[in-house]
Amino acid sequence: MGAPTPAMWAGLALAAMLLLAQSGAAAGLPRFAEAPEYRNGEGCPAPVAGAGVCDPGLVHIAMTLDAHYLRGSMAAIYSLLKHASCPESLFFHFLAAEGGGAPPVADLRAAVAASFPSLRFEIYPFRADAVAGLISASVRAALEAPLNYARNHLADLLPRCVPRAIYLDSDVLAVDDVRRLWETRLPAAAVVAAPEYCHANFSRYFTEAFWNDPVLGARVFAGRRRAPCYFNTGVMVIDLRRWRVGNYRQRIERWMEMQKEKRIYELGSLPPFLLVFAGEIEAVDHRWNQHGLGGDNVFGSCRPLHNGPVSLMHWSGKGKPWDRLDAGKPCPLDHTWKSYDLYIGENDSSASGQSRSALSSSAALPAAVFSW
Repeated sequence: MGAPTPAMWAGLALAAMLLLAQSGAAAGLPRFAEAPEYRNGEGCPAPVAGAGVCDPGLVHIAMTLDAHYLRGSMAAIYSLLKHASCPESLFFHFLAAEGGGAPPVADLRAAVAASFPSLRFEIYPFRADAVAGLISASVRAALEAPLNYARNHLADLLPRCVPRAIYLDSDVLAVDDVRRLWETRLPAAAVVAAPEYCHANFSRYFTEAFWNDPVLGARVFAGRRRAPCYFNTGVMVIDLRRWRVGNYRQRIERWMEMQKEKRIYELGSLPPFLLVFAGEIEAVDHRWNQHGLGGDNVFGSCRPLHNGPVSLMHWSGKGKPWDRLDAGKPCPLDHTWKSYDLYIGENDSSASGQSRSALSSSAALPAAVFSW
């Protein structure tokens, strides 16, 4: 027998990763079933030989990975692939905490590769000390996690050849082709595109001290493209080149520094984004962020979908579908999320049981909800 070829070594390495992840030995991470393979349909861009992540035909998705939210991330990835017209053109950029007891990046990589062997992705370590000194206490401890602020560093971490990225929280579920969101037009004056919610009480995202300060309050938002409105940072299209040119990470961090001096907001990573971008973003149809499905930040009560069509569901708020399902107290929409859940429970001897239903079921929502 001749010496192993590079292809053989690659196959052996992948097999080792699959075995490690499926055995559940990887840093105590949960086990997940392997998702079905999804291939490009007709009309998808042909890959450029040797271009790798710089291929202009790719759709770039950025998400975070951590132990508690990994189950949500896996379901989100599966939903994005399942509904994509060109799933092989999706490239995932995962930001993972480094140090402080976080799972090793190699173990996270093995877990993702085990469920999605053909997935195109990269993982970027994110050190907590990059933002630890800037984080203030919030209304909920989970909002203070350093990884919540990793999206501020996307333009620094992702390769310079990546022109834009769709940032998604780990508690989302796509029920539409994400390429539609990717193709959102960003006019020259905009850096971020996201659904806006101008009916929300914008003032409540900041303290009375902020609104009463003689140099803050309404003066901060004067002269912007439009009146400031609330938008949810869990779904954003970001022009990374414009972000770098405008030094937007530093702009956000200046507000975080001010928060340390005088308390101007109560939530975590959202208000600094609003202070920089409210009134300046490009508005996207609400169907791309049916948010709030996790209830409020204290009780996590059940909430229904908003009126109108749905392309992406978002369990923002305290209640996460996997936690409520495990507790035997799911909300009605949590059953839709479950149909994408690849998790293999401790009592499951194989990927049958719960994960088998995940691979064969479809989201239990009326077909009219998805209509264009």
